Amino acid sequence: MALTFPRRAGRRRLRRFTRRDVVVLGVLLGIPILLDIAIVWGPTLASVGLSFTAWDGIGDIHWVGGENYKNLVDNYPPFWPAVRHNIMWLLFLGLIATPFGLFLAVLIDRGVRFSGFYQSVLYMPVVLSLAIVGFIAQLVLGTDQGALNTILGNHDDPIDWLGDSHLNIWMMMIAASWRHVGYVMILYLAGLKSVDPALKEAAAIDGANERQTFFRVVLPTLRPVNVIVGVITVIEALRAFDIVYAVNKGRNGLELLSVLITDNIIGEASRIGFGSAIAVVLLTVSLGFIVTFLVQELRGARDR
Repeated sequence: MALTFPRRAGRRRLRRFTRRDVVVLGVLLGIPILLDIAIVWGPTLASVGLSFTAWDGIGDIHWVGGENYKNLVDNYPPFWPAVRHNIMWLLFLGLIATPFGLFLAVLIDRGVRFSGFYQSVLYMPVVLSLAIVGFIAQLVLGTDQGALNTILGNHDDPIDWLGDSHLNIWMMMIAASWRHVGYVMILYLAGLKSVDPALKEAAAIDGANERQTFFRVVLPTLRPVNVIVGVITVIEALRAFDIVYAVNKGRNGLELLSVLITDNIIGEASRIGFGSAIAVVLLTVSLGFIVTFLVQELRGARDR
């Protein structure tokens, strides 16, 4: 009589993939990967290659090496103002708009009355595109019957909020922050809802006040949300385009790198190689900020 021994409880037989499983996995993974390569990485690598050429989009492509980058730095006056404006945009969103969104999230998380109404009102601008925000800014800040000048009573001598090159960049950053604050608020509000109340209670027992509890207990637990918000802030600041283009096509004090890319690639000049060089500069700056931020955050999470 043959003896049978039971299998060990800790060992399981691995299930082999059938041909159908392989086909399904290939389709589910292959199509997104191909789309990502075709839509994102393909044009990105093409722009890197074209940045070393001179091409008008129709004729032959001529290799010029680093000449586009040299002309960009030395002989293209709008470049450095655009770099300065992008840095200002990043600092404004990162140091003013993002902390303000966190502040609103903390207030609403405390359970103020009509919190649902406040969330809806503050989140409403997020569903608008920046182009629409730019059109709204024109209605509010325009010199002809603009709402702000009307409120201030500047009928005879209205302030040119959008035409003055010393003012318009600040007005556009405030308008963009109106949309950015709501997005940040929702992200942080979701993070605050997931914080274990026992942590706050333990901090209170140890004698910590509300400020110490937030900065030493709550905020460190929001590290994953901080990473997401930081990356989004960098992306929003460096890809800003439609709001300034809707106002005055990104000129007269509103120059941004994204506007210069559009003007050179699809504008009358059709300098695709030169515009690609600007795009590579913007890509390098974006990746530099994002990679540095992610490395610092991940390193901090590992050291905890």
